[in-house]
Amino acid sequence: MTMSLTEELVARVRRNIEDAGPAPGLICLEDDDYFAIRRRLLAGRPAGQDLWVFAYGSLLWNPCFAAAEERIGTVHGWHRRFSFWLTRWRGTPDRPGLMMALDRGGSCRGVLYRLSRDGEEALIDQFLMREMSANPPTNVPRWVTVRSEGETLRAITFVADRSGPAYAAPHPEEMTVEVLALAAGHLGSCADYLRNAVVQLESRCIRDTTLWRLQAKVAAYIAALPLDVPMPKSRMEISHACEG
Repeated sequence: MTMSLTEELVARVRRNIEDAGPAPGLICLEDDDYFAIRRRLLAGRPAGQDLWVFAYGSLLWNPCFAAAEERIGTVHGWHRRFSFWLTRWRGTPDRPGLMMALDRGGSCRGVLYRLSRDGEEALIDQFLMREMSANPPTNVPRWVTVRSEGETLRAITFVADRSGPAYAAPHPEEMTVEVLALAAGHLGSCADYLRNAVVQLESRCIRDTTLWRLQAKVAAYIAALPLDVPMPKSRMEISHACEG
């Protein structure tokens, strides 16, 4: 089955957007905060186990660290969902975007990366700084149990904190489709993010039925947009800065 969300369609909603930097008044995580998070994570590592990271979104195509090993794994009790808002990165204050995290319930197939023990603390720091910036964050790291190749492993991944300021409660799928079709920031569009996620999962023989349905609906939405006409105004209003 061929993907509907083609590169050509994604290019229709691509825009050049300058990074305005952190929103005024936004509190960002500092070095001491990252150090404390990393220390807490390492304290929870099972004795004698290598350090594994479970990837389900952008880490599939841009992991930001060198992996010593890669394998497919399944997490139970969590599912991937566009579950937090962004007013930076792949969204703007006037057209917020949505980003994936793991949310409670269901299951998720993704990729396990085993990190090299050489310089693993620096690798974790890179990972944390890439995935979270606002304080308090909504996209938070935690240990999860992953089944892979007959083994049960513990891995670090990022999940949505439902009490976080950027958490996006479930809403009609049509709203998600509209946001993913139209939102973009200085790192690119949500449509591009969705396409990359589906392509990377499919290349590993992982079919996420929700993402597959979303990519088809986003493709149809973009294809129906009139050419050379300003994009429709966003129907979503976010009253505060959301940077993950």
